[in-house]
Amino acid sequence: MHRNITTSRVVLPKQVTRGKLTDKSDVYAFGVVLLELLLGRKPVEKLSPSHCQSIVTWAMPQLTDRLKLPNIVDPAIRDTMDLKHLFQVTAVAVLYIQTEPSYRPLITDVLHSLIPRAARSS
Repeated sequence: MHRNITTSRVVLPKQVTRGKLTDKSDVYAFGVVLLELLLGRKPVEKLSPSHCQSIVTWAMPQLTDRLKLPNIVDPAIRDTMDLKHLFQVTAVAVLYIQTEPSYRPLITDVLHSLIPRAARSS
């Protein structure tokens, strides 16, 4: 993931080389937003004047470790989420941010996965 400094947009690596957006890049972007909400971090953090790190690069090794995951969740929501739900939301986010677009679900599947969750929470 790269940051386009002029527009402050987060851009996927394959978007840079191919120059086009697809439904699969929308799914990836939604996964990044989900990570922002879950972790309370910006999509791109500036580590030094010449180096930035994406939330995906930083979080991915920790997202699949059930022991580390609770420690990286935003403290504002950490104690309000049941661990089972935390693991479920994280698993969904990991699907959405797969590097290979063909491994990501369709945007319609994303929508269908959210409807039952929204209905249960209301």
